[in-house]
Amino acid sequence: MYLEEVTLEHIVYHLTYSLAHIHEHMHEHVHVHSHGHGEGGIWDLLLYSVEHAVEDSIGVLPFLLLTYLLMEYIEHKAGSRLGKILTLSGKTGPLWGGFLGVIPQCGMSAAASNFYAGRMITPGTLLAIYLSTSDEMLPIMLSSAVSPSEIGRILALKVMIGALGGFAVDFVYFHLMKKERESIRIHELCEHEHCHCERGIVRSALNHTIRIFLYILLLTILLNLAVEWVGEEALASFILNKPVLGPFLAGIIGLLPNCAASVIITRLYLDGLMSLGTMMAGLLVGAGVGILVLLKVNENKKESLGIIGLLYGIGVFAGILLNLIG
Repeated sequence: MYLEEVTLEHIVYHLTYSLAHIHEHMHEHVHVHSHGHGEGGIWDLLLYSVEHAVEDSIGVLPFLLLTYLLMEYIEHKAGSRLGKILTLSGKTGPLWGGFLGVIPQCGMSAAASNFYAGRMITPGTLLAIYLSTSDEMLPIMLSSAVSPSEIGRILALKVMIGALGGFAVDFVYFHLMKKERESIRIHELCEHEHCHCERGIVRSALNHTIRIFLYILLLTILLNLAVEWVGEEALASFILNKPVLGPFLAGIIGLLPNCAASVIITRLYLDGLMSLGTMMAGLLVGAGVGILVLLKVNENKKESLGIIGLLYGIGVFAGILLNLIG
């Protein structure tokens, strides 16, 4: 018992120290641009990827901690009462999910993945949040002086498509396939993650948060390395000059659980190199790190892959439809 408690404290201490040290070291010793693989080569590429992975992952930390604090509170204090409320609100969940997903960055999608793994929300609500998640789109458009009306139109489309897609999935799942709404299973999630919930709400929430954060950080470093090695121009050319396949290819880029996906797609649209429908296909599919968290915390991996497949299908279909409408 004593060894496990010390281990958790050590993890918190060393994680905080390491992140601060990495960030300081980067700014003192590294000056790397996106595709600079010259002198320093692999080492500069690694440092650049780690720096941006830390920056991207840090933004998710507050969402993860608040999510796990809420889930632990429900598990310890209000499980049955809140379970009834969540069951009753499940019918309108996709609508709320559509609005919540447009919050900038991808922290909300990460939170939603945890809520779904604990069966606190429906599959449709999860997909509504994924589909409306904007990641880096909104900050880029604001910094590029895009008109408020244009930004409002795009966000409204994401909310509408997210909500409609979520309602459609829940209708098929619960009414056509006759699936029963599962009871909240936060306890099973805790057992799967070995979080030792008996130690209290705060300690358990911190344990969950650290585990998932380290998982996200490691995979984000690997993804950053891949993106930087291939190059954003190469990823962009993967979509360009392919008008028919555009939404399908943008959707593939959108599946990358990395902010580079939304950055590339948004920039191509603002430069006039991509249609609205193609951009929407990529941004609708792009759920950021939410996909990584879902694959980690949801015990049914086949179900997780099915949800990702639905996300891609709905996003691409909506993009094609928008292109046809013009």
